[in-house]
Amino acid sequence: MTSATDTHGGHDDHAHGPAKGLMRWVLTTNHKDIGSMYLWFSFIMFLTGGAMAMIIRAELFQPGLHIVEPAFFNQMTTMHGLIMVFGAVMPAFVGLANWMIPMQIGAPDMAMPRMNNWSFWILPFAAVMLISTLFMEGGGPNFGWTFYAPLSTDYSPPSTTFFIFAIHMLGISSIMGAINIIATILNLRAPGMTMMKMPLFVWTWLITAYLLIAVMPVLAGAVTMMLLDIHFGTSFFNAGGGGDPVLFQHIFWFFGHPEVYIMILPSFGIVSAIIPAFARKGLFGYTSMVYATASIAFLSFIVWAHHMFTVGIPLIGELFFMYATMLIAVPTGVKVFNWVTTMFRGSMTFETPMLFSIAFVVLFTIGGFSGLMLSIAPADFQYHDTYFVVAHFHYVLVPGAIFAIFAACYYWLPKWTGHMYDETLAKTHFWLSFIGMNLTFFPMHFVGLAGMPRRIPDYALQFANFNEISSVGGFLFGTTQFLFLFIIIKCIRGGEKAPAKPWEGAEGLEWSVPSPAPYHTFTTPPDVK
Repeated sequence: MTSATDTHGGHDDHAHGPAKGLMRWVLTTNHKDIGSMYLWFSFIMFLTGGAMAMIIRAELFQPGLHIVEPAFFNQMTTMHGLIMVFGAVMPAFVGLANWMIPMQIGAPDMAMPRMNNWSFWILPFAAVMLISTLFMEGGGPNFGWTFYAPLSTDYSPPSTTFFIFAIHMLGISSIMGAINIIATILNLRAPGMTMMKMPLFVWTWLITAYLLIAVMPVLAGAVTMMLLDIHFGTSFFNAGGGGDPVLFQHIFWFFGHPEVYIMILPSFGIVSAIIPAFARKGLFGYTSMVYATASIAFLSFIVWAHHMFTVGIPLIGELFFMYATMLIAVPTGVKVFNWVTTMFRGSMTFETPMLFSIAFVVLFTIGGFSGLMLSIAPADFQYHDTYFVVAHFHYVLVPGAIFAIFAACYYWLPKWTGHMYDETLAKTHFWLSFIGMNLTFFPMHFVGLAGMPRRIPDYALQFANFNEISSVGGFLFGTTQFLFLFIIIKCIRGGEKAPAKPWEGAEGLEWSVPSPAPYHTFTTPPDVK
């Protein structure tokens, strides 16, 4: 059956009568259906990766537990990272983009609806292939989510080949999604919507899509070279054959550093939509937000070797990467200043999306400060490969990416479902997540500074107390997400009918905040001489 995309944003399969049941979802080219599938897929992956994190935290609850084999522990740390990055966070943002970008720019659908369908359906197969490696002879990937060669090429289990193919598929899906988003934003905007009138969520995704197209082929190159080293006798990363293991790190982090910005830039757009709505004010500094986002994206390409201070790069290289990394704090600081200034003297209310957004601003800033500490090359020699690094990037990615996704889901659920979610349950979900997240990751700063190395299944006795707190927090955060699932299903099935403007008093600000903002009470009105 072929499906024809209609032009009014309704369901797409009218050409041959409406497809029923499962086939509607398999063949759909409707951006809302595909957005929903991305979001459900990402949530399943979020629970899967979360289950692996629970295994990690259970093993680290006390020293000497040996609940799982050390090799299986390494597989869990590897798969947890890969699934959370490629299976949970990125597809969730693509799902939000699918749902909201056409509506925010006045487009009937995505520019390439059939490719949209294809880019989604690659994902479940790639995810199944990735997870299936755990059941193969020798077990799944056990070399960390960064899969450094030659560990991942010369000493890896046979399943590594399937892991490489899964990464290729995930990358292809991401590139197709990014091309679609760029084509949609550049070609399908409503008349009169200039680039500088687009909602910031659209802007951040446009910039993110360019990042994806730039760096995903780099990752593909790295895993292809791994494949050749494993099966075809090349020595790209094997010093014994004239290769260079550090070359792998350069290639990987040239992908890997922009990748972490791919996982945070859409969050900036989400928070820039939510804070003005609940502060009842236009966003402060719209233009500077756009330029700051573009600056962060540019700088993300020239700082990759700050992950590699300890490999022995020349002193001039260390200095360049140290100062370039510190420079990223400037546009990021501009964004945080603008969010805080938007809230300043606003008529704020604290519904769940706003709570997640404020938590995002505060906790993401903490993650930024620890990142600034890690950017100092001589200090990084001490921090490198300790739990301080784990604390840093989880403070950026859990409140940064995951809290923003929660905020977006609560904020747009009334628009998606026609029903209001249960506010009391949602606030319970926020507070349990907030407490659980901080209990899990804040103590990691201390054990890291005290010298506890990451990626080990056992540790010295002096780290026991903080690890116990982290594990309790981890289980609290993990189990709380079932409450989120309950809230979403309850909202979809019914509940209070959502009004036309769900966030009362936001005066039409709730879907987009164009530029410029109105003048403020603390500046001189334009008509006063």
